[in-house]
Amino acid sequence: MTFRNVIVCRMVPGEESERVVADTFGYYDRTTRPQDLGVIGRTLLSFHDLYIHVIERVADPAVTGQTRGLPAFQQIAEAIAPYVTPYPRYWKNPSDSVAKQFYHWAPAEPPAGETTGPNRTIIVARIKPGAEPDVARIFAESDAGELPARLGVTGRWLYSIDDVYLHVLEQTDASFAAVRENHDTPAFAKIMADLGPYISAYSPDTWRGPEDAVAKEFYRWRAED
Repeated sequence: MTFRNVIVCRMVPGEESERVVADTFGYYDRTTRPQDLGVIGRTLLSFHDLYIHVIERVADPAVTGQTRGLPAFQQIAEAIAPYVTPYPRYWKNPSDSVAKQFYHWAPAEPPAGETTGPNRTIIVARIKPGAEPDVARIFAESDAGELPARLGVTGRWLYSIDDVYLHVLEQTDASFAAVRENHDTPAFAKIMADLGPYISAYSPDTWRGPEDAVAKEFYRWRAED
């Protein structure tokens, strides 16, 4: 079972910031061996002024003690410092940038017939302080029904950090396009209505629909051995 950390920071918006950060990680991912520290995958995403760093490991770093993603952690931190800064107001050390997982769901039996990895979408919004139990309950009730199977959902993870809410959704290739098709269904409308008191758009001025809440991937690395 893969263990995932999700790091959230602020990032100067724009392609230059994304390019510098991607090039920095690309260089060290090529010239060092993150897998020797248990890291098997990395995805970098941006959303408005947010930087989202998804790190995949073979085990929980709290158990293994391998808490750094690359041997050159300090060099990376210095290289991206002009572009990436802490997000939480209570930030004191790097661990304060790690989002807290408060819900996870996966089907009892994974969909058959899939030969490729799942498609991953990261949805970003704002969460009302202390609302995690209510949001988890709403999704648990929905996930007990037929909607996840209809959408080919193979995994759902919910995270929060300060006022930021992240919804990591994995789906099969066959059903990846089904999310948009089901936005107008009663089941989807019910979830949105139930979440209304707790979840709001990250940027209300630019939000027009669910597609405006999806983070943009700008770098991905996977260990080959």
